Amino acid sequence: MKVCEIFASIQGESSYAGLPCVFVRMTGCNLRCSYCDTAYAYYEGTEMTEDAVLDAVRQYGLKLVEITGGEPLLQEDVKSLARRLLDLGFSVLVETNGTVDIGDVDDRAVIIMDVKTPGSGNPGSVLVENFDHLKKGDELKFVITDRADFEWSSAFIELHSLAERCAVLFSPEFGKLPPAELAGWIIEERMPVRFNLQLHKFIYSPDRRAV
Repeated sequence: MKVCEIFASIQGESSYAGLPCVFVRMTGCNLRCSYCDTAYAYYEGTEMTEDAVLDAVRQYGLKLVEITGGEPLLQEDVKSLARRLLDLGFSVLVETNGTVDIGDVDDRAVIIMDVKTPGSGNPGSVLVENFDHLKKGDELKFVITDRADFEWSSAFIELHSLAERCAVLFSPEFGKLPPAELAGWIIEERMPVRFNLQLHKFIYSPDRRAV
């Protein structure tokens, strides 16, 4: 498998935010979002065996692991990697853009699906069939760039009854949408979502890699 980077940091997003975590960032993505902050993962990376990845993860001594990208599920071996990590006692998060079938991802893994809004440049890219595979412990994330994104996401959640399936998170685009503005909309509209900030961008420089 082609791996862009493996590093330990503070988990910056999802309901796991604030926890120490090992990140396994895979190379390659099938989308080009307007706000992407890891464009280097489109192509950069090194071929690694599954065993080499496991050894690298073990060295950090942490039990929470996120497999991310890019889009990690474009590489079929990622599913086997997640299964082996789980068998070894790790808690595994798989962050995906939802454009690849998640049906055969190990049920013990937590899916964090980033549903792309119009502001991303890729609205409608998610496979709606994937929603049927979501578990109560999984999470859906919407990056909100403006009021139009908020309205679109709110309607999308209602259309697919997403708040009844699993946790839903709204995150303001860093550096574009003021967090207080999005928080205000959520409160005003009584949205059944969790407000989510990218903590790592407040802890570290927004341009820094491996955070």
